[in-house]
Amino acid sequence: MGKFNGLKPFVKQVQPKVWLVMGGILIVLLVSWGLVRRGDSESEIVEINRAATAKLDPIIIKNPDSATARKMAEIADIFRRKRNAGFNGNVLVVQKGQILYQNSFGFAHLKEKDSLNSESRFQLASLSKPFTAVAILKLIQEGRVSLDDSVQRFFPDFPYHGVKVDQLLSHRSGLPNYIYSFPDSVRHGKKFPSNMEVIDWYAKVIPTPQAYNKPGRSFNYCNTNYCVLAGIVEKVTGQAFGQYLHNQVLAPLGMSETFLVTDTTSVAVKNRTVGHQFGRMLPKDYYDNVVGDKGLYSTAADIYRFYNGLMKGLVLDKKLLEEAFKPRSFERPGIRNYGYGFRMHTKEDNTPQSIYHGGWWKGYNTMLWVSPEDEAVIIVLGNSYNRSTYDIKEVLKVIHGSDKAGEIEI
Repeated sequence: MGKFNGLKPFVKQVQPKVWLVMGGILIVLLVSWGLVRRGDSESEIVEINRAATAKLDPIIIKNPDSATARKMAEIADIFRRKRNAGFNGNVLVVQKGQILYQNSFGFAHLKEKDSLNSESRFQLASLSKPFTAVAILKLIQEGRVSLDDSVQRFFPDFPYHGVKVDQLLSHRSGLPNYIYSFPDSVRHGKKFPSNMEVIDWYAKVIPTPQAYNKPGRSFNYCNTNYCVLAGIVEKVTGQAFGQYLHNQVLAPLGMSETFLVTDTTSVAVKNRTVGHQFGRMLPKDYYDNVVGDKGLYSTAADIYRFYNGLMKGLVLDKKLLEEAFKPRSFERPGIRNYGYGFRMHTKEDNTPQSIYHGGWWKGYNTMLWVSPEDEAVIIVLGNSYNRSTYDIKEVLKVIHGSDKAGEIEI
């Protein structure tokens, strides 16, 4: 005890303020250690029900009945005609978990004449937006983000006030589109800006680009919304957007063929196609590294796993998924609407009749179409610009019957 008694004079000489400072430093160190440990745990791949994920793939119909065989033949004929009209890409049509049609047409690189196959990966373009919406909704489900949060909570210098996460998800923010906001002088600077650089540019540029509208006033489809949402994911998690998406959504669902354009590892670039227009390969675009609004490369099979996993409640709970599929745009009369990252055609009671999203970016055309009541999923991915990618009305007639399909607006 004697050696400890010797410390008493020293302890008494230390000022109370010093002890407070030292205590504060200790608390900061403990909190920082806790945050680091939390970040480490969150960087791991989330595990979900393996028995459920094993059943996400559609099955091949070995002995179709006559009605199913007729459907399969009619759908095959539709896509043969599309190919003759210039369609270059992959197709997957599933109903009630069974494959009605699956095929690949054309080439990954038109010049090299390397044939597409089921493992070929396509740039999803705006079909990436549902994935970004799900990433944000997952953070909302965990209580780390709120629909009512303003952008300033994450980016205090963001110059557009009153914009909430809810409005970003539903394209009701009124933000200007970054693709048209950047002047030529900015383009001459660093090539291929990231999401954070776009957000920082809006905060610093003078004059501030004019907003399209006041937040919440109207629906206006705008890529900036999903650029900012991906930035929020990075800000909240401390991870790159692609890393969080991979660990929390893609890998848990067994989506081993889906990667962001910014991932240049050998496993990520394997089987990537390139986009073409008028028969020519398109070079990398100035905005290619801005992700969330676009940027995912995937296969038809992986996209089906994504949708099926959502519907089985493996990523989001039922209540939050219903919010994603709730229509939030009623400025114009008609059945077309938008929820959180998903387009839809609505019924008279404002519930979704069809859920879908398309995409276009630098030669790529994509379409995911879902008819929940008929348990039908249509996935069309093209890498040589062709409007027929979006024209799936004939396929819907085969699946639903002519009368019901006639109500669809494509």
